[in-house]
Amino acid sequence: MPDIESLLTRWQSAGVVDAETAARIRAHESRSASKESSGLRWQGITALILGAILLACGVVLFVSAHWDQLGPAARFALVIVMVAVFHKAAAFARPSFRGMSTALHAVGTVAAGAAIALVGQIFNIQEHWPAAVLLWALCALAGWALLRDQAQQTLALLLVPAWIFCELDFRFNGHIGEDIYVGRLGFVWAILYLTYFIRSPRKAFQGILFAVAVVAAVWSTVVMLWGWESYGNQTFIPFGTRVWAWIAIAAIPLIVAAFHGHKGLIPIAAAIAYVIALPRCYRTWVEVYTQPDGSRSSFTLTEPNLLANLLVAAFAVFLCWWGVRLVSRALVNLGIVGFAATVGWFYFSDILSKVNRSLGLIGLGILFLAGGWALEKMRRRILARMAPSETPASAAAVAGAKGGPQ
Repeated sequence: MPDIESLLTRWQSAGVVDAETAARIRAHESRSASKESSGLRWQGITALILGAILLACGVVLFVSAHWDQLGPAARFALVIVMVAVFHKAAAFARPSFRGMSTALHAVGTVAAGAAIALVGQIFNIQEHWPAAVLLWALCALAGWALLRDQAQQTLALLLVPAWIFCELDFRFNGHIGEDIYVGRLGFVWAILYLTYFIRSPRKAFQGILFAVAVVAAVWSTVVMLWGWESYGNQTFIPFGTRVWAWIAIAAIPLIVAAFHGHKGLIPIAAAIAYVIALPRCYRTWVEVYTQPDGSRSSFTLTEPNLLANLLVAAFAVFLCWWGVRLVSRALVNLGIVGFAATVGWFYFSDILSKVNRSLGLIGLGILFLAGGWALEKMRRRILARMAPSETPASAAAVAGAKGGPQ
């Protein structure tokens, strides 16, 4: 406020603002300062997040250290009490310290997942392990519906696709193309989270989902590039399973994206086209190995070709373009980094191995210097175009302060 007062005094003496405008600015800054002082700063938020993670890890380590010393009844009672204590403590702290309550409720939901796994171990429930992930996701969805906080929302939106992922991975196990379909699912859902929640006012929720989606998109791309390998007498995925897989990969994300209107379908449709085309951009060969007993075994191996590089680079450019449309610096920066990584991948895989070591290092240095400069220049140009233009009112005020026409 003292800085604001000195600036307002200077602007009033220069005739840039009048007394009424200065009073409105003071009132606005006073309200902003009171809201900021009443809320949690980043230090408090960081302490709560780290405290919740450390508390959850400590409880898991304590239980695992004494697990073999407990009988089935004591184990069952322990996991139930563990979940109840965290949620009860969170409810007790909610009226006085909402941040602490949110952190404890999050630990309670994480503990619910551990409790589901431990109860399954107690009663030897191991026939269909993705069901445990489904129960955990239902716990998170119930917490989100009841509490409406960022932690429960984040856990719910991470566990629901995790359950779908586990179900498909369980059914694809042992078939040719297992990694391809798992990678397709991960990439389309990653693009859905990157674009659907990019404007969320809940910054912690949006930041966590963005980071997880970036990791999932990179991992899924790598998996799709190497996923057609097979060995022995493996068979392709049954038709019915593939139909359910495409419902999870394409239909559900399109339905969710439709809530943002027809424009929200564009990135999901582009992601679906990308995951259909990318696994087909490869070359294949068969290698035969002779075992010590004289028998032979064959392995079908694949390797991405030049079209794979071009397709990944094209999708990185698409992310930049979509980031400009959404006025999102994060998407633009992600697209630039993705394009740079694709160029580096092409250089290491197709050029570096074909030249000697000195020329390879020289080329690599030129690539980093010239390519980094060009990409940074392009990034700044794109971000400059995204900057909001000067409003007529502010332009008139600046012109009046300079003594120009108004």
